[in-house]
Amino acid sequence: MLKLVHLSKSYVAGVPVLKDINLEIAARGVTAVIGASGTGKSTLIRCINRLVEPTAGEILFEGADLAKLNGTALRRARRHIGMVFQEYNLVERLTVMENLLSGRLGYVSAWQAWRRKFPPEDIRRAYELLDTVGLAGFAHQRADALSGGQRQRVGIARAVMQEPTLLLADEPTSSLDPKTSVEIMELLAAVGRSRQIPVLINMHDVELAKRFADRILGMTGGAIAFDGPPAELTDAMLTRIYGGQGWLQ
Repeated sequence: MLKLVHLSKSYVAGVPVLKDINLEIAARGVTAVIGASGTGKSTLIRCINRLVEPTAGEILFEGADLAKLNGTALRRARRHIGMVFQEYNLVERLTVMENLLSGRLGYVSAWQAWRRKFPPEDIRRAYELLDTVGLAGFAHQRADALSGGQRQRVGIARAVMQEPTLLLADEPTSSLDPKTSVEIMELLAAVGRSRQIPVLINMHDVELAKRFADRILGMTGGAIAFDGPPAELTDAMLTRIYGGQGWLQ
């Protein structure tokens, strides 16, 4: 599904944030990326869909190297990559329904988008998704009237509206309380299973990662230090990933 080949990123010349990442993501399953702040987790996620421009390497997705695409070709490829953001990235003044339908902007003309005219099938699917994410009845609520957990549910539904073949999530639970964080992780895992697509999540909460992920990638210093199932993520490996032992207590 996704293959990264010698992927590197430097924001400042000579100071790499990602160091020669070689990685394959299978066609299904939940993969969690963990590691200390500043180790490159978010940069890795954002390089995949070109929100961040890689410095070197290949991003092979559905037969194309995303690192080489531009313009229309890149926009078409991005249709198939859903993205869930830490800070939701909703248009606060718009309704929940309008935010969901923005997930279809890559499929309609600029004129239709400007007039907010979407096919009846898209509207029907949006209502179905609202029910799926537990927001039936919220279609006409403004986004700024929602709680953090509700906003993240809208963000997930919007990503699914794209009909993605890959779902990325950049710290989707970091702004949420523990109960809501579990609910959001349950929802992301369920979306991946029901649609049989891979879900790649960058996150800080190790216990949530171990609970919901099929595979964990541990990053340190811009490189992957661990790649395996949760059962193999030992305290010794966590100490290597995060440094020190005090945080394990």
